[in-house]
Amino acid sequence: MFTTILAAGGSTNAADQYGFMNALQQGGFISWGTALTLGGFLFFTLFILFTKIFEQQKIINQSKRVRASFWAANSLREGAAKLEKNSAYKQIVDDGIAAQDQHSRLTDPVEAHDWLHGSLARSEAAINSQLGGGLAFLATVGATAPFIGLFGTVLGIYRALIKIGQAGQASIDKVAGPVGEALIMTALGLVVAVPAVLAYNYLQRRNKAIAENLASFSNDVLGYLASNGAVRPAAPVRKGAPAPKPAAATTTAAK
Repeated sequence: MFTTILAAGGSTNAADQYGFMNALQQGGFISWGTALTLGGFLFFTLFILFTKIFEQQKIINQSKRVRASFWAANSLREGAAKLEKNSAYKQIVDDGIAAQDQHSRLTDPVEAHDWLHGSLARSEAAINSQLGGGLAFLATVGATAPFIGLFGTVLGIYRALIKIGQAGQASIDKVAGPVGEALIMTALGLVVAVPAVLAYNYLQRRNKAIAENLASFSNDVLGYLASNGAVRPAAPVRKGAPAPKPAAATTTAAK
């Protein structure tokens, strides 16, 4: 029984000797710095991912409410009053109304269409810029994390070669620790880089869809303002409401 306990204790010590924490301790402050840097990258990657998903979903939900009720209002001001206070779509409408009011006070003659189009374009660009915040960091992490892990890998192999040179022979007990540390750094670099690249592509695709919806809504607002309300998208038909009758076709008899 005593022999069994000693054997169990010896196997535990052997596992600890080649464990993750022991590999970092052998690598010193460089290994710790590399591991902490990659850990920080992973934390901020996940933080940006979930924060941006929440922000994007909020605008997507706003788009659904706009399609459902906004164009049924009698005027843009009335429709904007029904939108959320910090809504991206409300910002576009407010900027369009403000641009229309400002155009009447311009002393230099400028086409109303050009002035309104420029103001709405700036509003769209500001919203898209806010949605794109943090994506540059994800791209940077996806591009640099493997090389940071490779840096730790090179140092681990370098330490293994030094131990081989000092011992005079390539024994497993001399190189297992440094080589294990090198493999761990490679794995950490990949663990951080892959989620960053996937998150970047996923968020970019959603941002593109949101930008298309914003551009379509902005174009509708421009048409409404430029025509004094004569041009507007058709309001969606509510459930239970009678469908509009199609216009009767007219034919001309050939002489």
